[in-house]
Amino acid sequence: MPGWTSRFASWPYCWFVSDETSRARLDAATKQLEAPLAVVDLAAFDRNADDLVRRAAGRPIRVASKSVRCRYLLERVLRRDGFRGVMAYSLPEALWLAGEWAGGDLRDVDFLVAYPTVDHTALRRLAADERARDLVTIMVDSVAHLDLVDAALGDGHPEIRVCLELDVSWRPLLGREFAHVGTRRSPIFTARQAEVLATVIRQRPGFRLVGVMGYEGQIAGLGDQPAGKPLMGAVLRWIQDRSSRELAVRRADAVRRIGDLEFVNGGGTGSVETTGLDESVTEVAAGSGLIGPTLFDHYRRFSPDPAVLFALPVVRKPRRSTATLFSGGYIASGPPGKDRSPTPYLPAGLSLVGLEGAGEVQTPVTGRAARDLRVGDRVWLRHTKAGELAERFTEYHVLEGDRVTRTVPTYRGEGRCFG
Repeated sequence: MPGWTSRFASWPYCWFVSDETSRARLDAATKQLEAPLAVVDLAAFDRNADDLVRRAAGRPIRVASKSVRCRYLLERVLRRDGFRGVMAYSLPEALWLAGEWAGGDLRDVDFLVAYPTVDHTALRRLAADERARDLVTIMVDSVAHLDLVDAALGDGHPEIRVCLELDVSWRPLLGREFAHVGTRRSPIFTARQAEVLATVIRQRPGFRLVGVMGYEGQIAGLGDQPAGKPLMGAVLRWIQDRSSRELAVRRADAVRRIGDLEFVNGGGTGSVETTGLDESVTEVAAGSGLIGPTLFDHYRRFSPDPAVLFALPVVRKPRRSTATLFSGGYIASGPPGKDRSPTPYLPAGLSLVGLEGAGEVQTPVTGRAARDLRVGDRVWLRHTKAGELAERFTEYHVLEGDRVTRTVPTYRGEGRCFG
């Protein structure tokens, strides 16, 4: 249905609305606000949360805070059924959130720090806080991580909760490391390696092994239906299917060998269904699916609504079919390429200029829709990776229906930067 979309279907009287209606709604709701600005459509955010719960099929979802980076949104989703706990991306972040929530209804939320920490100051803060030690689990994948904690805290330190990270990438050639498909994280690949490290941790004073975690990026982070590339899509689906099957066997073996764990965490937004089929997994991690960035546009199993958008003002018209926007160089992390750039969204029919792209101080867009743009108009864009937009804006304007009802700070707006 060209020119029509189910996005922003929070208007109570219809599901499908035209692009121009969506744009008019956004412009009207934010007309008193200065651009650049970012909005979160609360109805789209809630729909995305409901869809994640549906896809998890009874597995509790641990919210990946890196993909949200806004305390208001984290608090909202953690109060919903189906969500339990936070997957933080740094120890200082986990300690901050635990402190902020100490006196309220989220005081018992627990934190799994997804990446190993070498922050001595944060480790000392953790060790000194009995409540934090009960709620926060740090990540380890080698004896070196245990040594670093001991070096930071000294002999006889309080017991620290740790989670063992398993490398859940795919090695199709008999496990050979040179044939590695997936993210390069933990050195612990085999169930036997996991068993050995688990034994070391349990014999080491001052540590308690409580969980196992694995992020299957080759399944969760790669869309299986890339636009205009059917052959690539078929190859990706073949890889993901075989990787998922191999992983289910290997992870279950590792969990069986280790035994006596509080949780086994797996997944990511793109693999919620397949991870949930693994009976050894007790919880799934997800975060990007709440936001709906462009990186998650090309999956067959799900299609999140774009719950967060940003607007840039037109500041120049160098030619009839080109409009130059202020700012906009919000390039996502990962391998350099066009798919890391923001995408013009409304009005429909705009694209970036290939030789200039999105720039720090100006972003030209071109296309038939640019002919009707005037200096002072707004162009709405979508970003590539869910949480990274929050590093560019200090606040999100919360859109409910056709009006902005509140403005909430991002991590940056609260003076927090954990990257």
